[in-house]
Amino acid sequence: MESQYHYERYIRQVLLNELGTSGQDRLSMAKVLVIGAGGLGCPALQYLAAAGVGTIGILDFDHVELSNLQRQPLYDPEDTGKAKAVCAANKLKRFNPGVQFNTHNLKLLPANALEIIRPYDIVIDGTDNFATRYLVNDACLILSKPLVYGAVLRFEGQAGVFNLADTESGIKTNYRDLFPKPPAPSSVPSCNEAGVLGVLPGIIGTMQAAEAIKIIAGLGQPLCNKILSINISTNLFYEFSISPLTDQIVQGPKSPEELLNFDYDWFCGMDTVDLEISCDDFDRLRNDGELIIIDIRERGELPEVNEFDFMQIPSGELEEAFTEPLYGKKVVLFCRSGNRSIRAAEMLKKKFPACRIYSLTGGIDTWKRHQGRLVTK
Repeated sequence: MESQYHYERYIRQVLLNELGTSGQDRLSMAKVLVIGAGGLGCPALQYLAAAGVGTIGILDFDHVELSNLQRQPLYDPEDTGKAKAVCAANKLKRFNPGVQFNTHNLKLLPANALEIIRPYDIVIDGTDNFATRYLVNDACLILSKPLVYGAVLRFEGQAGVFNLADTESGIKTNYRDLFPKPPAPSSVPSCNEAGVLGVLPGIIGTMQAAEAIKIIAGLGQPLCNKILSINISTNLFYEFSISPLTDQIVQGPKSPEELLNFDYDWFCGMDTVDLEISCDDFDRLRNDGELIIIDIRERGELPEVNEFDFMQIPSGELEEAFTEPLYGKKVVLFCRSGNRSIRAAEMLKKKFPACRIYSLTGGIDTWKRHQGRLVTK
């Protein structure tokens, strides 16, 4: 009875010569993780479940709100206040009891990303913020997992596939090839600020499900190294290719340890970060014990500093002295007045955007006055 039900349920796609029973078998054995059960995630989840993908992971830490229903028809008004991941899993289980649903009712973080993503074959990114997109991308790169990308705003949407090699060229790109560094937070409004036509996430999310199904079943031409962009207001569709950046402006973490120490919130908000640190905050960070302090003055410059430990690297040697990413580190630069150190901090921030780099406001002279130790002659 179960095999007959299975056959009848998927017969319309099994009849496709390009898919057939072998493709359906691959779908039933596949494991797909959908990160974000919102506007993009809802349609992706529904069509993955309808297609018979064997194991579907649902990751979301948010709760259903009334304003979600305009573009997330998987939920009902009675679901308001419920956890999205749990609510979505319960409804989809009733829709297709032959699929296993794994619920991840939590926030994706560098500390848990690799552990959560590792068991899955493909990841669908249905998130709505740059910090999580970069995190998902970097984790998929480290684990060699194909990533299906989607984004929407107002009337425009995009879909594409990262970390999947083109069968002809062998080229494989990722999200950082499309966006080497994030835009300034103020330059890109969210859907909460600018709005979105409700059917658009449905279109893009369904396209993401289609790309995942194509990859699993080995049919058609997935959007690897390409972005398909649509504007449903003007009915304009266009496609553009992505090439690997040979000299990336920003290098992402390449190992589990680097991922764990990469500060994505800092990285994506770097254009709004104040690079200067006050004397009081400097003393507080010194007492925390996890601080790299660098004197960028020329050797022999006064005043002498013997109140705390530090490294001395003159500003002219600073860029060459650091060749490895300083993920997870806090660095304070100081000079005599703060002028050289702020310029050096700006330079290092561009080189290591995920590193928390500060310039001591007013330099060591101001700090010594603050401590009552500066002696003037």
